[in-house]
Amino acid sequence: MTFKEAIQTCLRNYVTFSGRATRPEYWWFFLFCFLGGLIASALESLINGITNTADGPTLLSAAFNLATFLPMLAVGFRRMHDTGRSGLYLFYPLIAFMGLVTFVGMFGPEDAFSGELMNNVEGIFGTIVILALIVIAISPLVVIWWLTRPSEPGENKYGPNPNEVPQ
Repeated sequence: MTFKEAIQTCLRNYVTFSGRATRPEYWWFFLFCFLGGLIASALESLINGITNTADGPTLLSAAFNLATFLPMLAVGFRRMHDTGRSGLYLFYPLIAFMGLVTFVGMFGPEDAFSGELMNNVEGIFGTIVILALIVIAISPLVVIWWLTRPSEPGENKYGPNPNEVPQ
């Protein structure tokens, strides 16, 4: 799949969360979103520099990111399906972070974020927070590793292998 084909496929399947997506489809579209965001930001900086508004509006990059958010999420789900995993695994880092926030919040914000409690990392609280921070640091890498895995051969519960389907 080429760069252009990947963009066309992902935009055509704008909110299609079912099925499977190949590695090239996902990563070409990821590159498109990354480069599009950079170009939009550069254009905004240029426009803001010309008009002497250092903190000018960021409508261009916001519009691009908003327009590509759902297709990026959908192709991520389909890519996870291609590796035999649920698309919800994309949210693993977010779930780990929210778990830590919830745990720390149980102790009350004034206690949890005071220097006294956070400096005292002894005991079960400190151990849990340190382990949670390690999980939060590793979880995005695990998701990226899942996204780079080869397609599950043959048909799986999410559909036929896109590499084996005649075009």
